Amino acid sequence: MIDHSRLEAAWWASFIGDALAMPVHWYYTRSRIAVDYGEIDHYMAPHNPHPDSILWRSTYQHTDATDDILHDQARFWGGPRGIHYHQFLHAGENTLNIRLAALLAESLVECGQYDRDDFARRYLDFMLTPGTHGDTYVEEYHRAFFRHYAEGRELDHCGIEDIHIGGLATLTPLILFHATDRHAMHEAVASHIDLTHKGPVAAEAAKVFADLMYFLLQGVPIDDAIERAGGAAHTALTWPYRSWVRTRPDEEVVGAQFSPACYLEDSLPATLFLAVKYGPDLRTGLISNARLGGDNCHRGVVLGALLGAQGGMHAVPQAWINGLHEHDRLQDLLGKLSALALKGG
Repeated sequence: MIDHSRLEAAWWASFIGDALAMPVHWYYTRSRIAVDYGEIDHYMAPHNPHPDSILWRSTYQHTDATDDILHDQARFWGGPRGIHYHQFLHAGENTLNIRLAALLAESLVECGQYDRDDFARRYLDFMLTPGTHGDTYVEEYHRAFFRHYAEGRELDHCGIEDIHIGGLATLTPLILFHATDRHAMHEAVASHIDLTHKGPVAAEAAKVFADLMYFLLQGVPIDDAIERAGGAAHTALTWPYRSWVRTRPDEEVVGAQFSPACYLEDSLPATLFLAVKYGPDLRTGLISNARLGGDNCHRGVVLGALLGAQGGMHAVPQAWINGLHEHDRLQDLLGKLSALALKGG
């Protein structure tokens, strides 16, 4: 039986994990995090310069209106050094991929089911309409998708093989929508991630994330959920996380054992280590994740969902919920989504 408090907490914490880490997203010089932002225990707006930004050597040229996804942000690509990837976002605002999670939730609520074609149409409209989001950086998978779309490919064939944790960042609403039906959850998650992230790496990671959430939402302890998820076949489910919790600091596990970067072979086990270590201590876990740098936003989405499902609503600081830039919209979506989820999707 699904615990409504766990479902709500997973929803909120997935958005919180992203927004909290956003100012120091893709910081790899960890010493600069405290210098530039101090204690990462509340929402902050980002500012330039970003010490590890690679926008100055990044390029994307659109051909026409069918692949113009940078809009007025294009001038920052290949421009001066130090441009922050999220330079125009407000404190508590979510990055692009997490905005797409909310878009997926809207599709689920309005369709009453997962409709891949409906989401794809919303995705096109969102990305091709100027002003829908304030992000300067648009990940590689978006750029490839719209290049293929401009070439005239069918939407089902616009995605690319992608191995980054950003692919998991839109999945939480879909997982929560199918929280009572493991088989339906697996089918929907597999279909959704395949739209933009082809290949077995993303598909298998998505299944692991979905399975862990399925068990956690029922109140299964994290260690047992890891044993039961995906038949324990995925490499990320085999590491001795509990032993590391007792013997190794976060900075060593997420830094030396696993890269803090976005590649799933490192980012998924790094996230699971933090999920095991912090359990119901959601606040400390998400702060630690932000301070670890790297792809802490997308890692934070997955971690937030896992910690929220473990701790329930009493683990989520109300100030963090209230401080989300789109709080009212997210509150409305949560109410409608949870009502559908608890009726069986």
